[in-house]
Amino acid sequence: MYTLYGYPKTRSVRVAWALEELGLPFKYKLVDLKQGQHLSEEYKAISPAAKIPALVTDEGTLTESAAIVTFLAERHGMHEFVSEPGSFQRAKYEEMMLFLTSELEQPIWNLAKHTFALPKEQRLEEMRGVAVWEFKRVLPVFSTMLGDKEFVCGNMFTMVDIIAGHILAWAKGSKLDITLDGKTDNVAAYAQRVLGRDAYERAWRNEMAHLPE
Repeated sequence: MYTLYGYPKTRSVRVAWALEELGLPFKYKLVDLKQGQHLSEEYKAISPAAKIPALVTDEGTLTESAAIVTFLAERHGMHEFVSEPGSFQRAKYEEMMLFLTSELEQPIWNLAKHTFALPKEQRLEEMRGVAVWEFKRVLPVFSTMLGDKEFVCGNMFTMVDIIAGHILAWAKGSKLDITLDGKTDNVAAYAQRVLGRDAYERAWRNEMAHLPE
């Protein structure tokens, strides 16, 4: 059985969502970020970067959400949730995964870092404006890549949709406009579609249930 280390409203929900989509049982262990548990030597032995998520498997530990969800799909997806290795569709899967994590996610992460994640003395007020500007610049690119497709890789829901869906949920939670005044309505419709999946709702509720009273 897999063990997922996480905390609500973070990237760990991506892995929980993937596990729920695949119908896999797993243990959930809360790493209380507010109490600094991620900085403990015990947790650093699991995740040297002191970040979540971390997925403990029988073969070792994985710590990057995009790599984890792809691994889970390849191991358990039965030709669902991930395109066939070596296919052009798989190349598009990888292309989108890299774009999402290196381009679309980064402005939101920068906004978070300079709002609360970094030590106060390292935060730059002007970086917030830069992050908003950068998000507005890159979101239309994603809109064009998505086009009128149901999911980012076509008609099949894949693990890339988990990453994209979470990023868009994070953007909305950060008060970023994902419609850009109607210019990216396809993105808003896509977000509503993927974030309405039962597996996402189960993953989100399960994480929230682990918060201390």
